[in-house]
Amino acid sequence: MRKKLIFILLAVLLLTPWPVAYAYNAGDSVAVQEAVRIEAAEPSAAPSFNVFGRAIGGVSTPGDLFYVDAANSPADVSFILCLTNTQEFVRCYRYMILKVGVYVQTDANQWEKVSLSTTEPVSDTYITLLNGQVSFSLRGGAKYKVTVDSGCFYCTAVDADGGSLSPQFYLTLAQA
Repeated sequence: MRKKLIFILLAVLLLTPWPVAYAYNAGDSVAVQEAVRIEAAEPSAAPSFNVFGRAIGGVSTPGDLFYVDAANSPADVSFILCLTNTQEFVRCYRYMILKVGVYVQTDANQWEKVSLSTTEPVSDTYITLLNGQVSFSLRGGAKYKVTVDSGCFYCTAVDADGGSLSPQFYLTLAQA
């Protein structure tokens, strides 16, 4: 009888969920956020396309959206790129698919496509009217640019009710 009681007591102690403490050091997150600088590209460097009502078109000139300086960041950083004005132009487009590119600045002040390793490029990333945002991670200690490399759309109407037919983007650090 005593062995059964000890066995039951031991089982209850082992199977009882014990509180687990999780620690989160906000200081590291704040330090990473302060070490990363995001700057919007000049309008002259932005991608462009011509829009006509009831027409299928594409990005005529690829362009830059944002420049990211993570050179002082000791850690990898995650970002979220969002379309901010989909409410305005969703009535004017049947679809919009934009290929997002991320490039790293080399030592020779040239830009090359970000790769997962030394030989493997990052898979293609697309932002659409359906998903409205994409996320990606970048290594700390470098400078990057986020671009629209190509894309296509089908415009059904050119009246955006006072809004814009051009997509507007927002880039933010993802919260850890």
